[in-house]
Amino acid sequence: MTQRITTFDEFRDVVSAYRLPRVLLIALELDLFTTVGDRLWTIPDLAKELKVSERGLSIICRNLAAVGVLQKKGASYRNSRLGATALNAYHRAYRGGYLNLIKRHWADWIRLSESVRSGLPIDHDIPDSPDYRRQFTWAMHHTTLEIAPAIAAQVHMGRAKTLLDLGGGPGTYAMAFLARNPTLRAAVCDREPALEVAKEIAGRHKARHRLSYLPLDFSKDPIPGSYDVIWYSNVLHMYSPEENRAIFRRALAALTPGGRFIIQDAFLHDREGLYPAEASLFAVSMLLFTEGGNTYSASETANWLKDAGFITAKSLPIRKETEDWEDGILEASAPGQRPKTTGRRIQSKGNRTAR
Repeated sequence: MTQRITTFDEFRDVVSAYRLPRVLLIALELDLFTTVGDRLWTIPDLAKELKVSERGLSIICRNLAAVGVLQKKGASYRNSRLGATALNAYHRAYRGGYLNLIKRHWADWIRLSESVRSGLPIDHDIPDSPDYRRQFTWAMHHTTLEIAPAIAAQVHMGRAKTLLDLGGGPGTYAMAFLARNPTLRAAVCDREPALEVAKEIAGRHKARHRLSYLPLDFSKDPIPGSYDVIWYSNVLHMYSPEENRAIFRRALAALTPGGRFIIQDAFLHDREGLYPAEASLFAVSMLLFTEGGNTYSASETANWLKDAGFITAKSLPIRKETEDWEDGILEASAPGQRPKTTGRRIQSKGNRTAR
């Protein structure tokens, strides 16, 4: 949770918090963890290998060891478990897609004033390249590797036979739902560069034969087919209210009677639209990178769903420490036979009933 700032000292401490992230990013930019690998290095040897100064590297490694991403033994250093795996390009658990994304974001956030002044995303006049879209899709896969199976274990499919992962990118959630539901068939809907990554990832899964691909710009085009469940995860915040309302109408048209539309996102839950603080802060990313995106309250999203023709909107309870966002899943039902699920109804004025 983002702390409240009431004194100058607290203000200073929060502003100064950039220091450790910058040290961590320098280590990534130097490929330090990959170079260290599984060896124990002295500073002179490692500095020579990385082509940096011994003084600079010594100070950086000391700080990396202080927070545990390196381990110090006498005058030498080695990787921690994290450094040797997720941060090491030679390890199968490497999260390179996401690491590349956060390295780029450091430079992007420095340009925040541009977006605040213009109301437009940075680089809004530069077309989104297929290569960038593929890299971004890999990053999304790396962020959801552990979360997706935990969510799929709690969001039950019931008697559903078909699922559409709308804007599903790498298909990580689709594969997690397939793994939990052996009779389910799923499709991932996104643009071609994202689906190229999804196909590569699915190629390593046993359930890949139950997964299909739907190349589509669903922000503009109707959604073909008919599905029992549509999963809309971490897409809502990318679009404006008007765009989301239109997408909701398209989703409703693609659902079977009584079908379920399940939204996972960074919802705001208080009356003033400030909290959770992480959801408010995430809206800054949308200012930087999207034309009209934002983070929205659960209650206003429920109203959009009702306006689109859905008949219910309720929050699905997810165990703490396993959720992507705090109280971050809404389920709506299409007209027809209602699915039997547990949850709490979202009231249109922003207050939620108890579970």
